[in-house]
Amino acid sequence: MEEKRYLTFALGKGRLAHKALELLEKIGITCEEINDPETRKLIFVNEELKLRFFLAKGPDVPTYVEYGAADIGVVGKDTILEEARNIYEVLDLGFGKCRMCICGPESARELLQHHEQIRVATKYPRIARDYFHNKKYQTVEIIKLNGSIELAPIVGLSEVICDIVETGTTLKENGLTVLEEVCPLSARVVVNQVSMRMENERITTLIRRLKEVTT
Repeated sequence: MEEKRYLTFALGKGRLAHKALELLEKIGITCEEINDPETRKLIFVNEELKLRFFLAKGPDVPTYVEYGAADIGVVGKDTILEEARNIYEVLDLGFGKCRMCICGPESARELLQHHEQIRVATKYPRIARDYFHNKKYQTVEIIKLNGSIELAPIVGLSEVICDIVETGTTLKENGLTVLEEVCPLSARVVVNQVSMRMENERITTLIRRLKEVTT
C-alpha cells in the first residue's frame, strides 16, 4: 500500500498562527513542538497524522501555497487580495475580523464624493487601486508606505489612506475617521490547486471538520 504523503500547512506568524493552532487542536490535530518558545526549528511535524507545519510572514503564505511548498495556508483576507495568487480560498475561519477602509479627515469626504483626483497612501496598493479604479471609477495616485499609514494625511503626503481598521482608536486619536468601507476581512484557509485534486479527500475532510468548529 502506498504510504500517505505529508500535508503541509503554512501559517501566518503571530496571532493568526496561534488562533489557527487552537482551532486545529479542537479537531484533534496537535503539534507540540510549534508551541515551544525556545525552539529554533523551522518545520514542525506530526508523524502520526502525516502533517507538517511552518510559520511564515503573512504576505509569503499565498506564495508558498501557490507554488506547492505548502498544501494549505492560513492567512488574512487582506493578504489574499493584495497578493492575488493562483490559489483556492476555501473557508472563512471567522477570527481576526476587521475592515479595509478609506480613512482621512472629515474634510476629505467631499473629495471622495466628487471623484476628484487625490493621493491615497497605503500598505495595500493593489486593493486600493482596484477599489478606486474598478469600483469608484476615480483617478487616484497610490503612494505605497510601510510604516504608520495614519501619518500620511496629517503631514500632507496624501488626502486619504486605505488601511485596516479594527477599533478605530488610532484614527480617532489622530483626528481621522472612516470615510468608506472597502471590504470586511478575517482569517481564511487557502489551498494549492494541485493539492486540492491530488489530496481531495483528506483536504475536504479537514475543511469540513474545521467548518464544524467555526460555525
